[in-house]
Amino acid sequence: MERWKFSIVSSHFCDNAQVGKFKVCANHPEFLETPNLEKQNQDTSSKTQPKQRLDLSDAPEPNLFYNRTSELTTLENWILSRTRLITILGLSGIGKTALTLQLISQIQHEFDRIIWRSLRNSPPLASLQTDLIKFCRGGVPVPAPYPEERATTGGLPLLEYLRSHRCLIILDDVQTIFSSQQLAGNYQPGYENYGAFFKQLTESSHNSCLILLSWEKPREIAALECENRPCKSLQLKGLGPEAQEIFREKGLAEPEKWSELIGLYRGNPLWLNIVATLIQDLLGGSVSEFLSYDTLFLGDLESLLHQQCDRLTASEQQAMGWLASTPEPADISKIPENLQLSRAELLNVMQSLGRRSLVETVQQNGRSHFTIAPVIREYITNKK
Repeated sequence: MERWKFSIVSSHFCDNAQVGKFKVCANHPEFLETPNLEKQNQDTSSKTQPKQRLDLSDAPEPNLFYNRTSELTTLENWILSRTRLITILGLSGIGKTALTLQLISQIQHEFDRIIWRSLRNSPPLASLQTDLIKFCRGGVPVPAPYPEERATTGGLPLLEYLRSHRCLIILDDVQTIFSSQQLAGNYQPGYENYGAFFKQLTESSHNSCLILLSWEKPREIAALECENRPCKSLQLKGLGPEAQEIFREKGLAEPEKWSELIGLYRGNPLWLNIVATLIQDLLGGSVSEFLSYDTLFLGDLESLLHQQCDRLTASEQQAMGWLASTPEPADISKIPENLQLSRAELLNVMQSLGRRSLVETVQQNGRSHFTIAPVIREYITNKK
C-alpha cells in the first residue's frame, strides 16, 4: 500500500488513466478506487494455508436423514463453543450415524482435518493413534522417533496436531471396546488406555473435537461432563411426527394410525423401516390390521436386540425381567422379593441400563420411575 501511494504521488497520470486494477483521475483524487484488500488477503491465504483433508472412508453409507433440527443445533453450538469431546448415545438404528454425517456437512468449514474411524474391529489404541497422525501428516508415514509401539497416550505427539490444526475426529462403534457381561462402559482387557486417552483429549488444551458414537457411555464421560466443561453427551431419542415420512415412502395406508405405530416402536428409524416393510409386504399396507394383533412383531429386530441384550450382566438381566413383567413404570425404592438384588446393587444396575439406553425414565409424583420400550418388553418376555 505504501509503495502504491508513493507511485501516485511521484507519477503524472492523465485523466482516467488506468494502472493495473486502479483507475486514477488527477483532477479528482477523491474518486481513487482502493483495491479489494479482502479479496487479495483471501487469495494470499488460499495459497499459504494447507487444504482441508477429509477422510470418511470408514463411515457407513448415508441413509435417509429425517428432521433432527434441535439435535443438529445443539451439536453445532457445542462445536462452535470449542467442546473437545462429544458422545452421541443411543440404541442401534436410532440414527447416530445419519445425524453425524449431516452435522459434518454443516460444520466442515470449521475444521482443517476431518476423519471418521470405526472401532468395530477393536483396534489397539496405539494403532489408532498412528493412523490418526498419519492422516494429519497427509499420508506421510510416522517418523522413526515415534514408532507404533510408542503410540500410547502421550507416546505419539497427537496433541501437537490437534493444537496446530483444528481437527474433527469421529470414532464409531465405541461399544466394541467394552466388555460383555459387565456393567456398561467397562473396557476389555488391554483397552483401558482408551479411557485415559478420552480423558486426556478432554482436559488438554487444543482446538479440535472428538465425537464418539456408541451404544454405551464410557465410564469417564459421566465424571468429565458438566455444564461448563468441554465434554458433552447427547442421548439420541427416537423420531416424532417426522417419522411418518418413513411410512409415506413405504406407501402405508391409514395415516391416522401412524402415530400409534411410531409410539410402539419408539420412533427408531431402523425399527420403523423393518415393520413398515412387513406391513406393506404381508398386510397390503394396512396398519390397523397390524395393530389388531395381540403381540408386537419383532422379526429382524430380534437379532438386533440380541446383540445389545446379550451384553448384560446377570443382575441386569434380572432387572430387565422385572421391568418387563411390570406393566406400569416401576419405583426402584420398592424392590420386589423375587429380585435378588440389594438396594446398592439395584442402583448400580439401573445406572448401567440407563447408560445402555435400555430403560426409560418417567416422572411420577415427583419421583423417577423406570420402564422399557414395548419392543424390548416383547423381546424379554419371549426369552423367558
